[in-house]
Order: sequence, then C-alpha cells, then structure tokens
Amino acid sequence: METVRLDKWLWAARFFKTRQSAKKAIEGGKVHYNGGRAKTSKNVEVGALLKIPQGWDIWEVEVLALSDQRRGAPQARELYQETSRSREHRERESENRRLAKQTMQHPLKRPDRKQRREIKKFMRAGGIDRDGEE
Repeated sequence: METVRLDKWLWAARFFKTRQSAKKAIEGGKVHYNGGRAKTSKNVEVGALLKIPQGWDIWEVEVLALSDQRRGAPQARELYQETSRSREHRERESENRRLAKQTMQHPLKRPDRKQRREIKKFMRAGGIDRDGEE
C-alpha cells in the first residue's frame, strides 16, 4: 500500500463510523495532521502525528501502518500508537469527569422528609412565613 487518503485511514482505524463523518471532522478543522489542519484528500504517511477528537477526549496518535480497508478492532489498533502524553491526559480527564459526576446532585430532586424539616426550621428561624414573606 503506497498512499491512503486521510479520511479513509481514519475510517479504517475505526476513529469514525463512516467516511462521511471522518470527512466532516477533517473539513471542520477538528483533525490535525502533524500540528496543522489538513484536507480530506491528504495522503497519510507512516510516522505522522494526528490529533483526533473522540467525544470528550482528544487522541494524539502516531501512524504505524497504512490501510484503506476497515477490519476488526484488534487489526485497527495495529495501524496507530497513542502517545504516552495523550493516554495520561485522557485518563486524568476521565477520572475528573467521574469525580465531578459523583459530587453533583440532581438539582430537580424534591427534598426528602429530613430536608423539608430543615427548610421549615430555617424559615421559622429567619422569621419567614410559608409564603416567603417576612
């Protein structure tokens, strides 16, 4: 295999489900090839560095092999290698999102019996009646 278009390689490496979605990401400036924006028809070279958005994460990978055929996930992982800095950053951000999700409480949840008592106690202590007037 001599040359592969960037959109085909991203599709074959399973970063995008369709070539059309890969094309949209490239044209939208989301995918960076060796530190700069690239065109869909850019030929991928072995050793190139790519920055690819995936949901909340941004993958930074080095191209190890070329392919224009979509195969199974194990074969797709052989086409690239993620940089150690990218892996650490993704794991750290994932952990931060997990912790933030744990600490957040649902704001629309109705107060339970104990919370209602505390609210009433607070309102009485401040001299506020049920309607919120003093």
